[in-house]
Amino acid sequence: MVAVLLFSGGPIFESSIPLSVFGIDRQDSGLPHYRLLVCAGENGPLATTGGLTMTAPHGLEGLARAGTVVVPAWRSAAQTPPPEALAALRKAHAEGARIIGLCTGAFVLAAAGLLDGRPATTHWMYAPTLAKRYPQVQVDPRELFIDEGDVLTSAGTAAGIDLCLHVVRADHGADAAAALARRLVVPLRRSGGQAPYVDRSLPEEIGNDPLAEVVTWALDNLSKQFDVEVLAARAYMSRRTFDRRFRSLTGSAPLQWLISQRVLQAQRLLETTELSVDEVARRCGFRSPVALRGHFRRQLGVSPAVYRSSFRSRRPESAPTTGGTNAPAAGPAPLTGGPTGGPTDPFGAPLPTVPPQGGPGGGRPPARAGGRARQGAGRPAAPADHTSPAEDGRPGPAQALSHPDGATAALRSRSSEHR
Repeated sequence: MVAVLLFSGGPIFESSIPLSVFGIDRQDSGLPHYRLLVCAGENGPLATTGGLTMTAPHGLEGLARAGTVVVPAWRSAAQTPPPEALAALRKAHAEGARIIGLCTGAFVLAAAGLLDGRPATTHWMYAPTLAKRYPQVQVDPRELFIDEGDVLTSAGTAAGIDLCLHVVRADHGADAAAALARRLVVPLRRSGGQAPYVDRSLPEEIGNDPLAEVVTWALDNLSKQFDVEVLAARAYMSRRTFDRRFRSLTGSAPLQWLISQRVLQAQRLLETTELSVDEVARRCGFRSPVALRGHFRRQLGVSPAVYRSSFRSRRPESAPTTGGTNAPAAGPAPLTGGPTGGPTDPFGAPLPTVPPQGGPGGGRPPARAGGRARQGAGRPAAPADHTSPAEDGRPGPAQALSHPDGATAALRSRSSEHR
């Protein structure tokens, strides 16, 4: 039995995903059937998108009857969910229920303490806020979803479909999940994580912080070769203090944030100019094209050349460029015929083959102490340079933070107030 926990103010698209996946009887097509309970997390009626209101047939007592509880969304990262709902979630989890947070539903799970000490994901735009508000959560904005066995979280909006299909696969096997994906007319698996969709991912609060001026300067000077020591000096802080303040403000390490900005700037130049990869690397502050290629592939799963070619081929006409002649228009990028003859994603990277989990009639997978299921692109190690990975040796949550186009103007106007 699956319980879907709804709150007032939640968007209707995210709320409808678990209702559509688990709440429609498709046994006539040979698909598995789940019993569904729609539960209100607070007094109704519940407002949703477009001025619509909903009335849930069950209250919080329904959570005690379910083996799986799904929280599809939460209305505002700035608000704390009702304590009664958090207590009901904790109780359901303690009694063995599998708890799932889709998109901003991760904020509800974090407020209930269910994500403490665990990796989790959410919409890339809200990932820094989740990391800042709940520092005990290991926020990873790169993944489409993360399965910790008894607690699962997904990225934003449509990524909820990816996670729900993953749950069906774990419960009933690969064939059932594939059949349901065909019925929903969606891919069974997507590769690449959230990185290709990132535009801006810094908390709004940074605009009122003195560090905003430093962030603005960094975004305006990405073509220069500087490191975190330079940023710390501009903030009149020691490196250790700057790292701590930056992490508390953004939820990410400053070095990883800086790497992400350079890669995002490279994306923009590859999309809008005919500059060579060597020149793109120089204008983005990388010491060599090799460094750019390494970081670019780790974050996006493809090389800069493949990214540019795929971006151009998906456009009906080539956009005007500033570094050379216009590229000719091309047809849509092929989705098959990768290097091994297998299917590829729109960027030309081979789609991963995921072994089946669970089997027909299988129940909820037990929590795993050593292994976790994640859906995203592989990230090979990058060459060492001044933008090498963080001191702890692993990519931090800032692999997908803040596109300069979306952030610079706002930060520049706000930081001027502190000068």
